[in-house]
Amino acid sequence: MTMFKSILSRRTFTALAGVAMLAAVTPVPSYAADVTIPIIVKDTTSFYWQIVLAGARAAGKDLGVKVPELGAQSESDINGQISILENAVAGKPAAVVISPTEFKALGKPVDEAAKSVPVIGIDSGADSKAFTSFLTTDNVQGGRIAADGLAAAIKTATGKDSGDIAIITSLPGVGSLDQRRQGFLDQIKTKYPNLKVIADKYADGQATTGLNMMTDLITANPTLVGVFASNLIMAQGVGQAIAENKLGDKIKVIGFDSDDKTVGFLKEGALAGLVVQDPYRMGYDGIKTALAASKKEKVAANVDTGANLVTKANMSDPKIDALINPKVK
Repeated sequence: MTMFKSILSRRTFTALAGVAMLAAVTPVPSYAADVTIPIIVKDTTSFYWQIVLAGARAAGKDLGVKVPELGAQSESDINGQISILENAVAGKPAAVVISPTEFKALGKPVDEAAKSVPVIGIDSGADSKAFTSFLTTDNVQGGRIAADGLAAAIKTATGKDSGDIAIITSLPGVGSLDQRRQGFLDQIKTKYPNLKVIADKYADGQATTGLNMMTDLITANPTLVGVFASNLIMAQGVGQAIAENKLGDKIKVIGFDSDDKTVGFLKEGALAGLVVQDPYRMGYDGIKTALAASKKEKVAANVDTGANLVTKANMSDPKIDALINPKVK
């Protein structure tokens, strides 16, 4: 009996030692293990925002954070996004990452949300000073890049950077789009005085509207040589109009952002270039920054996530290829 107890004691000791060793090598759950950080995008159906969500998803996995993927189904659903933000904050998350749909309308809702949680802005701004950090493309610079790209494409085709051009903006009152328009128009005025802006139009956030607007421009302005379509949806619609009318050689178009359709238009020549952001980085770094802010760590107030002009000539470069063929799963 004594020998049995001795054996049992040794076994018990060995078992307990094993548990202790296992505890020593098993990571203790981190602060992030029970943290929830929702990300709220403008349009969950858009490929661009799916890339943003993929980046956020990857960050959640890497950091051990729960990341609910939220958003309306149209960039024009402003009230829908406000409700989503209010409901997200009511769930008492550690922080919230959001890309506001409309600058003025989201100002007060962001102010209100920030009273409860850190709010990290991505892509587009709001009329609020309550963001803990803001990660976005320098959209004014993006507009300048588009102007330079359009001027270069027109000069390559005609031998001179002059002629009638137009700009089509997806929706009025959207911070990022207003900034792109500003940068584009300022750059044209400053650097390319012989390029005349004969149309400065706003659509309703629908690709079919961009298609119809471009078709009307083609009919009404036979001297048109260039167009800036300042977001993905407008680039799809404008590119479709150029492709259907076989005008890629005559009218040069610079779009903004990319998906399979617009990259296809670029390869075919219906689009001359695309200004491409880094939405994956916005999503990933947005969650990473939100986690740091929730732990009271110091974060940068503003982060420029960059933009590049993609053309048929450089689209196979590794850096560019990674931007236009992102991993969304």
